[in-house]
Amino acid sequence: MRGLLIGRFQPFHKGHVYVVKKVLREVDEIIIGIGSAQLSHTLENPFTAGERLMMIANSLAENGIEKNYYIIPIQDVNNNSLWVSHVRSLTPPFTKVYSGNTLVKRLFSEVGVEVKTPPMFNRRVYSGTEIRRRMLEGEPWEDLVPEAVVRVVKEVQGVERLRDLAKTDKA
Repeated sequence: MRGLLIGRFQPFHKGHVYVVKKVLREVDEIIIGIGSAQLSHTLENPFTAGERLMMIANSLAENGIEKNYYIIPIQDVNNNSLWVSHVRSLTPPFTKVYSGNTLVKRLFSEVGVEVKTPPMFNRRVYSGTEIRRRMLEGEPWEDLVPEAVVRVVKEVQGVERLRDLAKTDKA
């Protein structure tokens, strides 16, 4: 059985690793869909699809997960009635979808796909929003993400990018 886990992974963090491990106990293979893959260089979506793919692949390898997964960038189509078929056109077949997003769950359940809310791991701390906030404020964030993500963020100067994006042209 193959399951689909969709998220923006901005950035991929230890909570995501926890979810991937839990999902892999239920399915033989996992498709990790990088949602909103076309978005980058914004405060909410600072990292590119390629950077997120590197974060995920390197983090999974670092955690001993070296097979049984596919990582697929999924661009938005901005038309909910077409989105599920768009996702299906980009991915191998799957029988379950794992998402905490209400709209994603609704769209897949309406076409008869089994949908499960993945178990969250300390969601208040392990969230992209919190990690990006800490990056902006100069607070420690590295302990919330796998070491592989720290390396990617440093390689692409992600913290500097985020802080630059937060600047305004107001005096």
